[in-house]
Amino acid sequence: MEVLPKWVDTVVIPLIGVLISLLFSGVIILLIGENPIDALSLMITGALGSTYGWGYTLYYATNFIFTGLAVSVAFHARMFNIGGEGQAAIGGLGVAIVCLSFGWTHWLPALLAATLGAAVFGALWAAIPAYLQGKYGSHIVITTIMFNFIGASLLNYLLVNVMRPTGSMDPATQKFPEATSLPTLHDILEPIGISFSKAGPANISFLIALIACVLVWIFIWHTRLGYQLRAYGHSESAAKYAGIKPFKIIMVSMLISGALAGMMATNNVMGEAERLIMNSTEGAGFIGIAVALMGRSHPLGVLLAALLFGFLYQGGAELAMWTTIPRELIVVIQALVILFTGALENMVRAPLNWLWLKSRRGVS
Repeated sequence: MEVLPKWVDTVVIPLIGVLISLLFSGVIILLIGENPIDALSLMITGALGSTYGWGYTLYYATNFIFTGLAVSVAFHARMFNIGGEGQAAIGGLGVAIVCLSFGWTHWLPALLAATLGAAVFGALWAAIPAYLQGKYGSHIVITTIMFNFIGASLLNYLLVNVMRPTGSMDPATQKFPEATSLPTLHDILEPIGISFSKAGPANISFLIALIACVLVWIFIWHTRLGYQLRAYGHSESAAKYAGIKPFKIIMVSMLISGALAGMMATNNVMGEAERLIMNSTEGAGFIGIAVALMGRSHPLGVLLAALLFGFLYQGGAELAMWTTIPRELIVVIQALVILFTGALENMVRAPLNWLWLKSRRGVS
């Protein structure tokens, strides 16, 4: 039976899991002949020790916030959306169409329209598996996985045969108009006297991701539809008895989930690459699953978990550059984080439950 307070469940248990995963990672680093203390110090310095490092850490974190929120919304309705990768890729197609189809003169209306385009394209891509689940009982895990591959193939065809500029050998669209370039964090912070590196790719999309966290929190816990969505996720039979329609919940949860995943493209397609390229998502859709699990499907937890994975990505790049530690080790560390904060969380929860009960009995 659950006895731990909410803050222990959402903060302390994941934190202990992270510390255990770092301990195991240190052993692996030691076995390949490197000093784990030096490696951790290099990761911290490279990811957090300068505004340049923060620029990349926040850039990666922005991607993971969007995909983590996408998975979280679906989780609350008991939908396991593994299609964030494809939805984010198709969201990039929406951004590219918006940016290349109109004569933009300022970044703000371009950003608003591109965000809407990304959300609509991502939602539509998620709507097909949702409809198949709601009407015909097709398993959402299988269909969303399949649609990742279909989305990648569709994007490959469009970039090679339709959207590629004449004479170019690169499977990518032309560069977006200059007016669509998004302000970086340097541009945003400089007017208020805060110095930030010009070189980092972090941009105003990070602020949009923070707004998305607030809006998801309001929707899930402070709206009638959000309550219905959570009720359905806790018990489908009870929700049906209360008059909640499963098809409606499946469609709404997946549409919102797909829209959030698609909105990631405002960061990596519009903000960083400034054109649509192949494999622009770089696995962020799958990392979103780990972020949602670690963040307990709560927007604040998702934000913190996304920052952690952003740190791992940027810190791992520094390790690969300055040591003999391979870049793939970061995948191992990520797997360990997922293992100890997800699959093996009861290994931490059980002794904490015992300690908490013992402390409460001592107080009483």
